[in-house]
Amino acid sequence: MKKIAILSVVAALSYAVAAEKKLKLEDLPPAVQKTAQDQLKGAKLSGISTETEGGKTLYEVEMDRNGKSRDVLIDKTGKVAETEDEVDLASIPAPAKSAIEKKAGKDKIVKVVSLTKSAGIEAYEAQIKKGSKTSEYAVKPDGSTYKD
Repeated sequence: MKKIAILSVVAALSYAVAAEKKLKLEDLPPAVQKTAQDQLKGAKLSGISTETEGGKTLYEVEMDRNGKSRDVLIDKTGKVAETEDEVDLASIPAPAKSAIEKKAGKDKIVKVVSLTKSAGIEAYEAQIKKGSKTSEYAVKPDGSTYKD
């Protein structure tokens, strides 16, 4: 019985390490690779990884463009499923900005990104730092809480 438990732990750890494996552009399926290259024009590649949402594998391509971060989630067919673009807090709709500032209070708003899916901007996600801890808070453009 102990052998099974130990093997289960080893298998779980092996899976966790494999799940965090960094990918290279040439590791991507051809359709994903083409979309990634199109999205990378004028940007510097920061990293590529995979994630699973709703049972579907998505490829996350992280990049920097003009000093701002951009993450693009691409499905296996090469279709862009979602983008996250770093934005200035001052540039977002007033209700969303107000809700984020209220949530942060005196804590520091480190970064804000716009979350865009096929229907357009769905939310703004803020990273808020309190002491040594950073948390995320997401709101819809109208300032209401966003739950993904």
